[in-house]
Amino acid sequence: MEILQRPVWIKKKINLKDCADVKARLKGLGLNTVCEEALCPNIGECFSKSQATFLILGNVCTRQCAFCGVKRGSPQKADPDEPLRVAEGVHRLGLKHVVITSVTRDDLPDGGAQAFIDVIREIRKIDPNVTVEILTPDFNLNEEAIAKVVEAEPDIFAHNLETVPRLYPEARNGANYQRSLGVLAYIKKCDKSMRTKSGLMLGLGEREDEVLAVFQDIAGTNCDFLSIGQYLAPSKAHISVKEYISPDRFIGYKKDALEAGFRHVASGTYVRSSYSASEYLESEKV
Repeated sequence: MEILQRPVWIKKKINLKDCADVKARLKGLGLNTVCEEALCPNIGECFSKSQATFLILGNVCTRQCAFCGVKRGSPQKADPDEPLRVAEGVHRLGLKHVVITSVTRDDLPDGGAQAFIDVIREIRKIDPNVTVEILTPDFNLNEEAIAKVVEAEPDIFAHNLETVPRLYPEARNGANYQRSLGVLAYIKKCDKSMRTKSGLMLGLGEREDEVLAVFQDIAGTNCDFLSIGQYLAPSKAHISVKEYISPDRFIGYKKDALEAGFRHVASGTYVRSSYSASEYLESEKV
């Protein structure tokens, strides 16, 4: 298969020196960051600003998504002390807004929902002024589990659809498009004031009409926020990039998404779910 040449606007480099301070501050806590585990291209930029997205429930995922850099297989037993260590990590970094995500844990009865609840509570014990955003798996649309997470009152409850439904069999093995929409819809059913967020990655071979249809589907759940970014393969073993989306098209997609009804949209090559995450809440103050 022919490998696409990266265009001139794909040029972000990772400087390991930019990562040193965050790694030093978190030393000894035994924490994972999705920045490292998912091989995020923004790691140098975010770490240089003392920003990190914590990955809870281990670093091994039970799903087989072909786009993701996180390890797959049989995860270890959940660590009951992890939430307290995450809270300490937030404190050490001096974060005012933190994003907490996890691997998918289909092996757990609640999909790992209780771990998110515990992390939210521990962070707020240390500093009740920190805004907490959670980016969760689909919990297999376990309504009881989702309702309990909503009751913990995260400031943003995010769940990514990632791509268009046609590409799910290839890109999101084990996930289900309608189930993911159901998660976003059920959060709002539990609490219509809960801010919800989703994310898409482009460049997997989706058509523009499919992207616009997904905007409508997500907005139809009354989702507040949306991130749109370029898929970049973590390695040659992952699904390949089919197209590099131009900066102008990202601007156009942002306009389309806002017209669909989202309150705030971030759209660009290096946009990721947790990239500049505090800006979504800040946009409400403008």
